[in-house]
Amino acid sequence: MSRLAESDRERIAALFDRHLEVGLHHGAQLSVYVDGEQVLDLAGGVTGPDGDDETTDTRHVLFSCTKPYAAVTLHALVDDGELAYDDRVVDHWPEFADDESEKAEITVRQVLSHTSGLNRGEIDDRPDRWGDWDAVVEHLESMEPNFPPGEQPAYHALTFGWLVGELVRRVSGTPIEDAAAERVFDPLGMADTGIGLREDEDDDVATLVGFEPFDRCRDPGEGLGDHTAVAAPFNTEAIHRSVIPAANGIGTASDMARFYACLANDGELEGARLLSAETVEKMTALEAETDADGTLGREGRFALGFWKGGTTVAPYGTLSPKRVFGHAGLGSSVGWADPEENIGFSYVTNGVRDGSYEHVARVNALADAVRLALE
Repeated sequence: MSRLAESDRERIAALFDRHLEVGLHHGAQLSVYVDGEQVLDLAGGVTGPDGDDETTDTRHVLFSCTKPYAAVTLHALVDDGELAYDDRVVDHWPEFADDESEKAEITVRQVLSHTSGLNRGEIDDRPDRWGDWDAVVEHLESMEPNFPPGEQPAYHALTFGWLVGELVRRVSGTPIEDAAAERVFDPLGMADTGIGLREDEDDDVATLVGFEPFDRCRDPGEGLGDHTAVAAPFNTEAIHRSVIPAANGIGTASDMARFYACLANDGELEGARLLSAETVEKMTALEAETDADGTLGREGRFALGFWKGGTTVAPYGTLSPKRVFGHAGLGSSVGWADPEENIGFSYVTNGVRDGSYEHVARVNALADAVRLALE
């Protein structure tokens, strides 16, 4: 018997619809798993300002919700004994740094916990080059840390995915987009999700819309800057077809909730095991925390490829438990797992709102509704 009563499902669906009615976004999806069972799978609105009706199969740009997919692909290689968290990156990728340099001491753990110091570089501002993997890798090899490795948590908005992706390629011999499909998407039946679009796929991705900030919301100087400008390149087919493992996952809320349901259940769902329970425990443990992230300027608690709950800015509920882990995507989407309550949650929209407050407020309303219904 489901722990979510039908009356509660109806009330959560009404809140989901209310967000559409008041214009928080044009279209959205909400999917929730409890105890390994999908208890909500909602879609509403339209795929863009002049778009078709949104369905549960509509694919969206997932922005940084992509990062956990790339991270779990790397964790699977750790599970297989192909590398270890405290290995130096240069041990697997010799061109990454010069011997005896400060950069040469950067570890896999530091990359995954956003403490490598390589939080951003010139490549972040060059969307014209994001589709050229070799050019991106060459840039990473020439970068120098902005902070001493291991000292300052600083969110790696784009570099995270390329660093993790090249590590996966060096260790496994397989490009990250194919390795993620092999080790994450295919085993879980996430048929509508990938890192970028493949050549044989139509570009049917929902249109993103950057909304202006609410008049009564003061900008606290947090985030990645002008969210509308940051989002703009992600409406182009060239970016949709690139491989940007930190930002251009293409997928659905239903697939993402399934992913988090698996992780909430120690790495196994319906007979498909992505990771050992031991690796899930290690990758979701707190690795670094700060009151002022070196990129975003706000508090953060980092695991290995995931953000932990327990802060005022965590998008996992108004008072999110510290045990919860997941990731948000540029003021549009969020996914998370609560291992104690065995919840996998995903809310995906095509409306990009300021990520420092507006987005957190709307996603927390739905997270709170789910939590209250399960009490």
